[in-house]
Amino acid sequence: MLKRKQKGQGMTEYIIIVALIAIAAIGAFTMFGDVVRNQTASMAAELSGDGAKGKSANAEAVKAGAKAEQVAKKKGGLKEYNTTASSETTR
Repeated sequence: MLKRKQKGQGMTEYIIIVALIAIAAIGAFTMFGDVVRNQTASMAAELSGDGAKGKSANAEAVKAGAKAEQVAKKKGGLKEYNTTASSETTR
């Protein structure tokens, strides 16, 4: 009986850790999703030989990175997170 409770405790701890990692990943993707998307588009355009599109996508990545920095510098808690996250995803 005692061994069974310990296994349940270990599984609960694992679930909590996975949930915390998922929350952190969602937050990071919310802030830097546009940057990664634009950098990937820039690399793909450069590899295909279209330098103009690559430079354009790279410029968009720089803009998105600057915007992510501004959002990161704003002080706030979880109350403001929903407002920030929803405004970032609805553009």
